[in-house]
Amino acid sequence: MSGFPTLFISHGAPTMALEDNETTRSWQALGRRFPQPRALLVISAHHHACAPTLTANSNPDTIHDFGGFANALYQLRYGAPGSAELAEEARQLLLTAGFDAAAVDPARGLDHGVWVPLRHMYPDADVPVVSLSVSPARDARWHFELGRALAPLRARGVLIIGSGGLTHNLGALDWHGSNAGTAVWAIAFVDWFLAKLRAQAIDDLLEWRQAAPEPRRNHPTSEHLLPVFVALGAARTGFSTSVTSAVFSHGSLALHGLEFA
Repeated sequence: MSGFPTLFISHGAPTMALEDNETTRSWQALGRRFPQPRALLVISAHHHACAPTLTANSNPDTIHDFGGFANALYQLRYGAPGSAELAEEARQLLLTAGFDAAAVDPARGLDHGVWVPLRHMYPDADVPVVSLSVSPARDARWHFELGRALAPLRARGVLIIGSGGLTHNLGALDWHGSNAGTAVWAIAFVDWFLAKLRAQAIDDLLEWRQAAPEPRRNHPTSEHLLPVFVALGAARTGFSTSVTSAVFSHGSLALHGLEFA
């Protein structure tokens, strides 16, 4: 199947929406690399539902789903249109694949897992956006199969983006820069994950909770890693992996970006 590659973005803190750094510049480069998509399907770590749920709001609100930041962040709006057409198209693919409870939500807007990276990738907000939920009670394999069901969208002009974090343990972050260097356990997890991707060892990746080094230290909860498995499932057979950014922040937060082409 030809078409767009799939992407995984570690979106970091909401403040990334206002920052100019190596990671946000890598997002800008991604937005320039491809022909303009018909639409964007973003699987967000912050959009949770028991069944696969797609936003179908023609004018989705910008959700400020965080607290304790500067007022300027709450003034930001990302005014991209939604696409009820794409939401229903994706729902039909999911239903055909056996996800019988797949649904659309005409009310939900776009959370920061969606709009923070898109504000850099597509600053004109002129590409329709649909958000797809993750289900943290489900495992990696379930999310991989979700992606496989959605793979035909790549050939229909849709860029599929998983948005989460390659590591995500907020309780272990070095907020004040007091520790020297990046945590060994975070580096080991990322190195393992990238090595398995390059070897296309999908089964090992899907069993990451048992197979990866210190999985619960890197992901006390799974929601920030689950979007990568949807992106993997939607990628073409025999995909190659490129690392589009490789930055650690606050001692253990991996802000890595991945392209599956």
